[in-house]
Amino acid sequence: MTAALRFCRHCDEPLTDPEDAVYVGHEPANSGPGWDIWAHRAHADLIGPDPVAARILVRVLIARASRPGT
Repeated sequence: MTAALRFCRHCDEPLTDPEDAVYVGHEPANSGPGWDIWAHRAHADLIGPDPVAARILVRVLIARASRPGT
């Protein structure tokens, strides 16, 4: 069995050196187990939350705050 090729979430470059790879988190999938997120050690702090998910959450929070009586 071959090792999986990992890519940096920030720069999309392959992570060829295992010492430089940093596990950032896990991203669930709609069906199946999802996948792990990896980054170069220098890029690990540059990865933020998914902007689409954050935008959806902001819209939900604004809609809740706009309802009278809540």
